[in-house]
Amino acid sequence: MYLLLVNADVSVLAWPLLWGTEAVHLSLSQCLRSFSARTFLLFLAEVLLRMHSVGICGSDVHYWQHGRIGDFVMKDPMVLGHEASGTVVKVGSGVTDLKPGDRVAIEPGVPREMDEFCKTGRYNLSPTIFFCATPPDNGNLCRYYKHSANYCYKLPDNVTFEEGALIEPLSVGIHACKRAGVTLGSKVFVSGSGPIGLVNVLVAKMMGAAAVVITDLSASRLQKAKEVGADFTIQVKNETPKEVAFKVESLLGCMPEITVECTGVEACIQAGIYATRSGGTLVLVGLGPEMVTVPIVNAAVREVDIRGIFRYCNTWPVAIALLASKRINVKPLVTHRFPLEKALEAFETTKRGEGVKVMLKCDPTDHSP
Repeated sequence: MYLLLVNADVSVLAWPLLWGTEAVHLSLSQCLRSFSARTFLLFLAEVLLRMHSVGICGSDVHYWQHGRIGDFVMKDPMVLGHEASGTVVKVGSGVTDLKPGDRVAIEPGVPREMDEFCKTGRYNLSPTIFFCATPPDNGNLCRYYKHSANYCYKLPDNVTFEEGALIEPLSVGIHACKRAGVTLGSKVFVSGSGPIGLVNVLVAKMMGAAAVVITDLSASRLQKAKEVGADFTIQVKNETPKEVAFKVESLLGCMPEITVECTGVEACIQAGIYATRSGGTLVLVGLGPEMVTVPIVNAAVREVDIRGIFRYCNTWPVAIALLASKRINVKPLVTHRFPLEKALEAFETTKRGEGVKVMLKCDPTDHSP
């Protein structure tokens, strides 16, 4: 069992109930003191940030409810949050590109060592990478937070804090669509109309997709998909994976060259394989059970390439340029806002699947977007 502990002056933690209540409160007071702005010691290349906007991700809710995602298991209390932006308060002695007062978006993954993956530019695959709110690393859903300056990106004046926080999910869409090979004229099938499905619609259309069809169980989420650029929507009810694939083909007028699967649900992966044109590409974005049953022979004999993605890499500069140039509009994704002290209500809202993106405002003096 896990608690969501909210201290309005400091942070939001997921707390494993491994001990009695007295031990929890004793350890909590010690833990919270470590997140006071006065206690941060900066290394050479770090910056101290006053956090402004932090989006709630499905993974945050999952850690709160279950304490683990795959092999990442919570053994100690962990501060949640990894979709974030804030203002530089203090810089380490080796930081030259940022100064106090700069508004920044935070890339949550920071390599700990220069291994073979970092050398080839795929640092997201480094097994020792630090990543916010992934055990054992703390996140940034708090008042103050320190981070590597190299992974804090200055925001242009015309990009809001909330847009800066949304660069994290937007980066998933950029990485997925690049891995899928979306290009001018592509026909794309996106499975799942949650925040990640929606950013994939946005990016696919921006990259030149001629038509995008998206599926979901929720009519309201499909309506939001239409608002952000989806050409066709399918509300899935009791259809089999093959029937879903047939509907996708009927709407597009052909089988899509590219499928982006954003749910991790077995039936959706199956539908993705059946739907994808021979010689096409299926990208697996959503994470579900470790083992699933899929029509692998169908994919093999039709040369459907199945690709995975793990987070993202080298996407923040691209995302900032797209937002600053107004080529992509992520603002409609934010449907709910809560102050940090109402984090529990915000997490419950996300857990119930209400709206699209829930944003927590961490600066008590500024709740602007």
